[in-house]
Amino acid sequence: MAAKKAITEKDGRMAWWREARFGMFIHWGLYAIPAGVWKGKEIPSIGEWIMFRAQIPVAEYAKLAERFNPVDFDAKAWVALAKRAGMKYLTITSKHHDGFALFKSAASPYNIVDTTPFKRDPIAELARECKKAGIRLCFYYSQKQDWHHPDGSGNAWDYDPKKQDFDRYMEEKALPQVREILTQYGPIGMIWYDTPMDITQAQTKKFVDMVRKVQPDCIVNGRAGHGIGDYVSMGDNMIPPARVDGDWETPATLNDTWGYKKNDQNWKPVKGLIRRLVDIVSKGGNYLLNVGPTARGVIPAPSVKRLEQMGDWMKVNGEAVYGASASPHPFEMSWGSLTCKPGRLYLNIVDWPQGEFVLYGLKNRVKKAYLLADKKKPLAVSQAYREEIDLHTLTIGLPKKVPDRAVSVVVLEVEGELEMDQMLLQNADGRVMLEAYNAELHQAVGASAFVRGRWGTVENWANKKNRVEWTFKVAQPGAFEVVVLSQTERDGRWVGGHRLKVSVGKRSVIGVVQEQERVENSRADSYLKDVISPLGKIVLSRPGEHCLTLRVDRIAKKKPGFKLRAVYLVPVG
Repeated sequence: MAAKKAITEKDGRMAWWREARFGMFIHWGLYAIPAGVWKGKEIPSIGEWIMFRAQIPVAEYAKLAERFNPVDFDAKAWVALAKRAGMKYLTITSKHHDGFALFKSAASPYNIVDTTPFKRDPIAELARECKKAGIRLCFYYSQKQDWHHPDGSGNAWDYDPKKQDFDRYMEEKALPQVREILTQYGPIGMIWYDTPMDITQAQTKKFVDMVRKVQPDCIVNGRAGHGIGDYVSMGDNMIPPARVDGDWETPATLNDTWGYKKNDQNWKPVKGLIRRLVDIVSKGGNYLLNVGPTARGVIPAPSVKRLEQMGDWMKVNGEAVYGASASPHPFEMSWGSLTCKPGRLYLNIVDWPQGEFVLYGLKNRVKKAYLLADKKKPLAVSQAYREEIDLHTLTIGLPKKVPDRAVSVVVLEVEGELEMDQMLLQNADGRVMLEAYNAELHQAVGASAFVRGRWGTVENWANKKNRVEWTFKVAQPGAFEVVVLSQTERDGRWVGGHRLKVSVGKRSVIGVVQEQERVENSRADSYLKDVISPLGKIVLSRPGEHCLTLRVDRIAKKKPGFKLRAVYLVPVG
């Protein structure tokens, strides 16, 4: 009974968040003043980590507060931008790792009201505007790292880590400040903890219990530590390669930094941002997209432009995002992705076909089909079933003109509860996409282990006895080019020269992994690249189920070994 009650309470807390799907992250603080440059030198890495990366002494960094006067800050404008973008919640850094609080705090004088010429509490102003606009206000709080405090974690250049007493810091500053943000600004949607590091389970429980006690309806994110939060927080900019069960969220940047960095102009195209949003929702997650305001309190114009364009798309297609559930089909599709609601399936089409669109695997009868961009005009639909290979085929007549160059959404109203084939299926364009994430790993007895990496790869492949396999279904047999996707390291390094053997039944192809080209991996954002390596051709002579086996016949370097991202079968001709 207690477990059932706990589940009910969590569902109650999470209801608004599951409906929202899209939120704004704001990283703002003293680090916006140097904006990535310290004493004339460009400091590598993200803007809000400048104190750590440049090893700036506390006494020196704290003087930035004397210059922090964001006279152009306008809470109403920030909240209005989130609203125009179609975002439903706003999460701001109440205190980041540098220890500086953006709110009035009795627990520490190191805050925007007591130590800056600004003297105002921007959090209070945001709270009022969020309430007016119907936006959920949420707070980021760095519970473990505090480079300003002698007992906070992370600062080893000013303080001796062996002499630090984290429990003292937690009781004197961190927990009191969490209580302050929970009691000073009305109902809070979420507390977003970060970098738990070596925090103990008992310490984590204190941070979570504080939220539960003061605001029981407030969500706690997964970075509280020890799996105690309400949902999983993915790595920064990380999009999982397939559907993930349970609640999760991807925090992401618009360029390469979180806090403002004046020389970072690597802005992501809005088309890619929209596609990431839909991809994340199709896998069951939320998208928390960041802006980094300047020291004067202005959100950079490139950020504003991109969010407004995303908002234009959401006005037309938001139905496929808000409150939508993950795809009923557990695998990637070449043309786009699926989201769903009871009685409705949304086809989020990235590659717009000329004329007919074909979807394999949907078992429900379609009552009606139309574009979200033109709800009044029904689309022609036909359905068929091939009993010999147990495959359902849906064909939709589409207009030649693409409704939206980023993502166009077709709605299918269906009979009954959604049901789709759970096997990996060939795409209608003929491609078979075999993601490493979905492979079955076969570890040979006595062989060194290979593992699944965080970006959906199979890594540390240093033993020829290991193999991976996929079972899939083909509707259109024929000749295929076998294309292997491997992955670079974050610094761009890549090792090729491995000889692979790919087999389907009695047919095999052997080839060497050589770089043909590098392409962006949207899941890993700007961190990693996919390396394309064609191996040769293979023939699948019949429709139906097949099993593909991949072995490494020769390993060029045992460290880091072979790093597999996917195998694609691309139709020839």
